Amino acid sequence: MKRRLFARAAFISLGAGAAHAQKFRRRNVNDLLVYFGTYTRANKSVGLYLSRLNPQSGALTEPQVVATASNPSFIALHPSQQYLYAVNEDGNFAGKKQGAVTAFAINGDGTLRALNQQPTGGSAPCHLSVEATGKYLLSANYGGGNCIVHPINDDGSLRAATDFVQHVGKGTTARQQAPHAHSIMLAPDNRFAFAADLGLDKVLIYQLDLTTGKLKPHGEASIKAGAGPRHFDFHPTGKFAYCINELDETMTAFSYDTKAGRLTEVQHITTLPADFKGQSYCADVHVHPNGKFVYGSNRGHDSIAIFAIDQRTGKLTVVGHESTQGKNPRNFGIDPTGRWLLAANMDSDNVVVFRIDEATGKLTPTGRPIAAWTPVCVKFVARTGR
Repeated sequence: MKRRLFARAAFISLGAGAAHAQKFRRRNVNDLLVYFGTYTRANKSVGLYLSRLNPQSGALTEPQVVATASNPSFIALHPSQQYLYAVNEDGNFAGKKQGAVTAFAINGDGTLRALNQQPTGGSAPCHLSVEATGKYLLSANYGGGNCIVHPINDDGSLRAATDFVQHVGKGTTARQQAPHAHSIMLAPDNRFAFAADLGLDKVLIYQLDLTTGKLKPHGEASIKAGAGPRHFDFHPTGKFAYCINELDETMTAFSYDTKAGRLTEVQHITTLPADFKGQSYCADVHVHPNGKFVYGSNRGHDSIAIFAIDQRTGKLTVVGHESTQGKNPRNFGIDPTGRWLLAANMDSDNVVVFRIDEATGKLTPTGRPIAAWTPVCVKFVARTGR
């Protein structure tokens, strides 16, 4: 399989997994490209944006438009770092009640070139991931309560879907009267896919067949009733996993049996301070590349919750909460060097950069936020020196 090579730089991304992040901590990172997914429905943003992050100072450039698209709210990167994929979080595409996914080629200067678009079969696609071999793109449809698999061509474009799985059932709250697939991602060994369904209070587990592109039901992990699981992330070792729950403002910690593809809950802990009395909803979760900390975003409290990870059990201890200095931190990202956390505040149209203390996990704002229209997803591409 041939892939177009960049003339001046090798590209590596956090989206390719924690193992990659650990690798290029040993390399000389010269430049970090930062892509922002956005909502265009507020008539502010027009699509996808690109900034550059200085890996030494944490300075972030003002974002520039690199592609026009309809509601490209969540984005994912191909392992080769030559292609970027974005959901089109819409309710109608090609005359049907569904959204779409769009494939882009990443040019040498970081700009994007649209390749093609495929329907997702369900409405409001809100999350996607590329499995480690780069052969398949997996997407989750929130409105449809289903997941879909698209094969990826050698040129990065997408083919018609090879599988579509419909979730069935409902939960216990008003937001849970139907399934709502909110994310889908692969385990570090690339054997199993995990779909967090907010409507079902479950993480559904599928075995991914890399020959046929099919998702075979493998099991599930139930979460406390009314929790509303949203996003999911693995520890770099693959021994633990963490699910952030939107509705009851909690984080669920799991131990993970890699061979059996089985999750076992070890803890269910609040993401909010004990004295907080207002309304808040969780959104995003990321484990630090060093495996010592996990972070989760609170919308309403408008903060990043910081937890230390017990390396033997995977259980969490609260380190603290840091204000995101904006409203509705729907998503955030940790750069591949592990030095910086970028919080995307959707309702205040800004992105705030924090320095990460890699010994304590604590966050310190750099004092140099940037304006960005309705930012809702953050992904990094690192250009490294020899």
